[in-house]
Amino acid sequence: MKTSVAALAATLLLAPAARTAEGAKAVLKTGGNYAVEEVRGVAYYEGKDADSVRHKLDLYLPRGQKGYPVLFFVHGGAWRSGKKDLYAPLGRTFAKNGVGMVVINYRLSPKVKHPGHIEDVARAFGWTHRNIGKYGGRADQVFVCGHSAGGHLVALLGTDPSHLKAEKLTVRDIKGMIPMSGVYTILPNGLFEAAFGKDADLCRAASPLTHVKADHPPALIIYADKDFPFLDVMAEQFCKKLKGCKCDAASLKVARRDHITLIIQTASETDPATQAILEFIARHSDLRLTPRPEKTADKRE
Repeated sequence: MKTSVAALAATLLLAPAARTAEGAKAVLKTGGNYAVEEVRGVAYYEGKDADSVRHKLDLYLPRGQKGYPVLFFVHGGAWRSGKKDLYAPLGRTFAKNGVGMVVINYRLSPKVKHPGHIEDVARAFGWTHRNIGKYGGRADQVFVCGHSAGGHLVALLGTDPSHLKAEKLTVRDIKGMIPMSGVYTILPNGLFEAAFGKDADLCRAASPLTHVKADHPPALIIYADKDFPFLDVMAEQFCKKLKGCKCDAASLKVARRDHITLIIQTASETDPATQAILEFIARHSDLRLTPRPEKTADKRE
């Protein structure tokens, strides 16, 4: 896991990145169709126990637009590593295509164990729901997406209503969920012990598959054809159970990808996973998206 996360970090850090210090400073990037405004280091939780790094999020916004859908993204890293900054290329890709993106940090193990991670994800989603309108996005058009451990967390957010209850929200406030290479069954063994412990009941409660009943958001469940062992099986199990509850669910196996290249390549607009996500958002959004403007000459402010 650590080697894979390091590979992801090395690859994404090669992409052009805004030299923006943390602290909610806006930066204008251009290219693609919409210009992209970046707002970095926004605190989504400011309680007495707030973490100055982990309780922050970044925004990638189609500059000057109003009423656009939003993709809320949770990074992977085995619940023990990872950070929002690595996903700037992903944020820019979606913002260039008229979809605002919120990329979050959350507390990691061993500093916290479950339910610490999902508590932070719910807090960040609550902040997004309350505040995205100030940036032009639609609070009622927020889709959740995550990769690996992040895929687990967004699937849990969309299936177990208890986590959003603290934010006075429900799973109906999630427009759709897009877990990528997620884990949907947590077992009390060494693989998950650092993040979830050994208690069988707690691990069961942390498993999205446990909570699938009915009335969940539409789901697009993505995984790679050369993914980590059993993630493909779990993805299809999750999809099948959602469908069995008459939920709108579909799975997508992306060819010629492994666990890491799946998320790296999603930063490319022409990637099959990226196109599937954009199509999913367009299909399930209540909005009639404004046609994208023609690409204009590069302009920097």
